[in-house]
Amino acid sequence: MTAMLCSAEHQKGQSGAHDRITRPYPRFQKLDPIPWKPWVMEGVMYKLLSVNRRTGGFTCMLKVLPGVEAPVHHHLGAIEVMVLEGDICYEEADIGRPGDYMFEPAGDIHQPRTASGCVLFCVFEGPIAGLAPDGSVAGIVDYKVMLEMAERDGVLAEVHR
Repeated sequence: MTAMLCSAEHQKGQSGAHDRITRPYPRFQKLDPIPWKPWVMEGVMYKLLSVNRRTGGFTCMLKVLPGVEAPVHHHLGAIEVMVLEGDICYEEADIGRPGDYMFEPAGDIHQPRTASGCVLFCVFEGPIAGLAPDGSVAGIVDYKVMLEMAERDGVLAEVHR
């Protein structure tokens, strides 16, 4: 049945709303050929998928090595996270595992960690600020920084803008 729904035969003879469909259709992007590259946090690699110039946000996949505890950081925009592999937590009573979803509102400050490592699908709705031990801002990552990293790492052509 799936093959029929995606076939040209299924789409023949339809009008009205179907006449307004945007063409060409967007294409699914194959992510396996995109190499993992070191991110701003030690022990974390990234694949940048898209950027949002309006909000400063970006969408990426993050691969975190086993035993990594992220530095304390501040989300200036909300973030949505889906766990694809492994585990991630802020406290032992609530561990994210494959298929789990989390919404973190703008303004959250925290320090996640992983025991076995993880792969995450992340939608950053705005920049993220790394905090120094004294609580001051050590650095900010937004879409511009992510584009610069992608260009440096030779993967800019794969990024939707």
